[in-house]
Amino acid sequence: MAFTATEDLMLPATVTGSWPRPRWYTQNMWGRPLDTAMMDPWFREQFSDAHAIVVSDQQRAGLDVLTTGDYHLDEDVAGRSWHHYPLQRWKGLQHEELQTRNTRSELLSYPVGTMLDSIYKTWRWPRVVDKVEHDPANPLEYAKIWRIAQQAACGGKQVKFGTCSAQVLAFFLDSHTPNYDLDDKKQLTWDMAEAMNVELRQLVAAGCQVIQIEEPTLHFMACYYPEMTDLLDFLVDCFNREIEGLDEAEVWIHTCWGNPNMQKVFSDESYANAIEIYLDRVKGDVWTIEATENDLKEVPLLKPHVDSMKKKVAVGVVSHRTLQADFPEVVADRIRRALEIIPADKLVLSTDCGFGRQGFNRHVAFYKAASISQGRNMVLKELGLEPRYVPAQDEKLAWDQLPDDEPFTHLKPLR
Repeated sequence: MAFTATEDLMLPATVTGSWPRPRWYTQNMWGRPLDTAMMDPWFREQFSDAHAIVVSDQQRAGLDVLTTGDYHLDEDVAGRSWHHYPLQRWKGLQHEELQTRNTRSELLSYPVGTMLDSIYKTWRWPRVVDKVEHDPANPLEYAKIWRIAQQAACGGKQVKFGTCSAQVLAFFLDSHTPNYDLDDKKQLTWDMAEAMNVELRQLVAAGCQVIQIEEPTLHFMACYYPEMTDLLDFLVDCFNREIEGLDEAEVWIHTCWGNPNMQKVFSDESYANAIEIYLDRVKGDVWTIEATENDLKEVPLLKPHVDSMKKKVAVGVVSHRTLQADFPEVVADRIRRALEIIPADKLVLSTDCGFGRQGFNRHVAFYKAASISQGRNMVLKELGLEPRYVPAQDEKLAWDQLPDDEPFTHLKPLR
């Protein structure tokens, strides 16, 4: 692993990954290979234009590390495609159906009449019918998607490519094959990690310098089943297998507590049991955590680890669940509070989670992102460092100018 994107950046600003779609981006792949979809002129134009737009939005907002917006994922209910993009393309899976009561996790069981019950009963999951593995006839094409986005970036800024962790997928799947035990999902999880690793290696070979693996289940298991130490040990090994061979890229590990349709999934969550796991035991360069959601109350848990910390920590300084476009001063205060615990050269500024899991507003997402960059600049000045340019904050480039400042073409000011 290597700091290929943030090594020389103090307080780098980014967002988790997903970004609300433009209203005109209406095409979906619905399980088709990307190369098949790209032969459709309507899809091709929307797909390529949308990636140029999302990169432009984030550059205008002044972010340092850009993302693809997860624009390769279908716009479906509550962001289901985040899981299903790989599941629809790997071997060994077929026929999507609802999980049965006996195989459904109690952690994801909600009362009828609640939004989360509606979401989890709307989602369908494929059956595991054979060994799960990468399909060279229908690859995930992560490298191609990244190239489309990176080509649109300018000024040398890196585009971060994010994908769900393989180990979060087996959680929802039922086995109908002697290849896997229905209850013990270790082998299934391991095979999925190996399938994902193939795509990640190709992504690095293509030149991608920042890869984000989202939601390994370690913090969930450590929080709710801390006594299952053998499983936790296995999941550590499994995650390290998933990112094996990515030495030339900066690897981020995104951990939050769920984001279907902007909904909060748990009420008693905590990273306390997972800190040592993520900082010391799993490989990678940056660990991202929710923080604004809980008013930064868990950031002090990092204090005993600061002196020996080799990873950077990306702290969420804006929430993906609120529609308040935070003022930069508010974000700057969150950054200052994080700096009371985390050294400036170890701190990355991000969002708690992504903006694009259905239900969010692109206009608000833009100004939340811009507030991260502007808050960053306030703190950089306080640290005696040079602020970085934020096009959205450039008064000369503001879209709307007062009549006083455009006297040749507008009505004369009243006074």
